[in-house]
Amino acid sequence: MKFTTKSEYGLKAVLNLAENFGKGPIPIHDIAENHGISENYLEQLLSTLRRAGLVKSVRGAQGGYMLASSPKEITVGEIIRILEGSIAPKKCVDDENPNACNRAENCAARMVWEKLKDSVSEVLDSITLDDMCREARKMNSTYSLMYYI
Repeated sequence: MKFTTKSEYGLKAVLNLAENFGKGPIPIHDIAENHGISENYLEQLLSTLRRAGLVKSVRGAQGGYMLASSPKEITVGEIIRILEGSIAPKKCVDDENPNACNRAENCAARMVWEKLKDSVSEVLDSITLDDMCREARKMNSTYSLMYYI
């Protein structure tokens, strides 16, 4: 199972919005510049997240994007599923298509794929944007201390 740049860049962008939660919309240009992401690609990702109700867009000179709800309420799993689709490693354990395999009931390997999907889901769904913001602040303060030593 691989996650694409959709997840990588989308998560970076949404983390940027989470770090600025409550400060108003962030221009897409600023997000793109902060993370070295093409504005066009970032617009596609943020549009997908907007249609899913995760972010809001504001038009105009002071416009940009912002989270639709608190960083404490948004999980990494939610973001990745919106951008990538199912995280199931095989079609036979995909919740959206449970009848994808006509041999599923007699397949011992299916247990492996089910446990893998459940484990990945558990991890992704246990981490909120707020958790990531706290980790980023820790990393930045550690970096600042190391820089001056």
